[in-house]
Amino acid sequence: MKKLLIIAVLISSIHLFGQDRTIKVDFNKSSGKINTMFKECIGAGRANEGLRADWQQQLAMAKKECDFKYIRFHGLLSDDMAVYREDSKGNPEYNYQYVDVLFDFIVSLKMKPFVELGFMPNALASGSETIFWWKGNVTPPKDYKKWEDLIRNLTAHFTERYGVEEVKTWYFEVWNEPNLTPGFWTGTQAEYFKLYDYAARGIKDVNKDYKVGGPATAGAGWVPETIEFAAKNNVPLDFISTHTYGVNQGYLDEFGTYGTVLSPDVNSISGDVINSRKQITNSVKPNLELHYTEWSSSYTPSDPIHDSYHSAAYILQKLKQVGNAANSMSYWVFTDIFEEAGPRFTPFHGGFGLLNTQGIKKPAYFSYLLLNKLGETELQNTDKASWAAKNAKGDFQLLFWDFTNTHPGDKVWNQTYYVKDLPSKEKGKVKIEIEGLQKGKYILEIYKVGYKSNDAYADYLAMNKPNKLTRDQVNSIKVKNNGAPVATEKISIDSKGTFSKEIKINENDVFLMNFVKQ
Repeated sequence: MKKLLIIAVLISSIHLFGQDRTIKVDFNKSSGKINTMFKECIGAGRANEGLRADWQQQLAMAKKECDFKYIRFHGLLSDDMAVYREDSKGNPEYNYQYVDVLFDFIVSLKMKPFVELGFMPNALASGSETIFWWKGNVTPPKDYKKWEDLIRNLTAHFTERYGVEEVKTWYFEVWNEPNLTPGFWTGTQAEYFKLYDYAARGIKDVNKDYKVGGPATAGAGWVPETIEFAAKNNVPLDFISTHTYGVNQGYLDEFGTYGTVLSPDVNSISGDVINSRKQITNSVKPNLELHYTEWSSSYTPSDPIHDSYHSAAYILQKLKQVGNAANSMSYWVFTDIFEEAGPRFTPFHGGFGLLNTQGIKKPAYFSYLLLNKLGETELQNTDKASWAAKNAKGDFQLLFWDFTNTHPGDKVWNQTYYVKDLPSKEKGKVKIEIEGLQKGKYILEIYKVGYKSNDAYADYLAMNKPNKLTRDQVNSIKVKNNGAPVATEKISIDSKGTFSKEIKINENDVFLMNFVKQ
């Protein structure tokens, strides 16, 4: 009995103080090309926000530092983009001035649009129900033929402006979260499928090789049903898209007024993605691409976990767990220039963005910045919370983290928990052991994200959470949280090709070790 008690105490003390972990990697043992699904796509609020100078500046920076390939947003067809109206006789009139300004900018960054087709232009809508401060119309079209004609005309315009070969690389996604009724869609599932059918026909009329898909549902819904509908009715379907968030309370918080609790399920996010992939594999269209066109820790635009340092490790943990199940995981969203609940009145308000409204980099931003430093070849690695990679120049990268869900549980909302100063506890040491390195001199850069390290929100808390930041305050937060290495050292690797190092790690710390060959 005494022995059992001692063992139990030992186990609990290991649990309490963290167990040392070892990451062993051989530079010569590759597992193939790295899967870059994490940076294939990024979200943004709505098309009209993309006409703003500050939005465009932030996207240019995110592209340069994180290398996102595609961008997806709502409201392309909403009235603030001035795409559609009808003359006195009911004849459609099309106008793409604003669309061109936005798409020209996206293409100029060497990015591509993941074209979400929504919401309904008021002149084409069958009703007046809207969503959000900016009033996106969520009703079915009054005339499905006119809807098809609009989509065909828009697709033909894209083709004329950007060329067939370019538009072939785009994705056309029909609507957003039609399973949230009355939120994003006042029609039935059958009416959504009809909307999809007419849109797909319009796109394929322009070019049969253009990619169209859906159902862009909340909560990973309608995947088997969409495939079944497309197969039975011979409707084109090139990819599945859907969404998932890491809280348990629901799917939509239109004005950011609800409370949420971070899911304690270790397989939240990844469980949905892996299940969607299974649903596709077991269907009559087993080879469809799977795009998660929205995901994040929380679906509300007022959730302080988005601002917290916990987010950085959370993002990496979930992406690692997803593995090869998805073709893209589009984080929702890149910036707090995001007006679903109306323009926000404070610099940090739990907004979805990787960047706040002033372009301050949140801890979440650095997950993507560090992922983008990984080389093109992944190395074999059994550790569950790290990536090891190398590039053609002989540089080596190891990105590793601790994700610990410290949330106290159902009785406490994220909105009261993550707004506090939350010091991280020690989790022991990580022992790094690398073999097979090429002989020679290296610069070792060590980057860190965690509590008070590239943690802009901690600096905002230390300022007593002012409702407005002065120019000097913004600059001081940006300078302090600029993602520069926390340490740089010169190292020599001898003919044995080995390197080892121990690093102390705390809860929700993220580290990147970058060996740059000289």
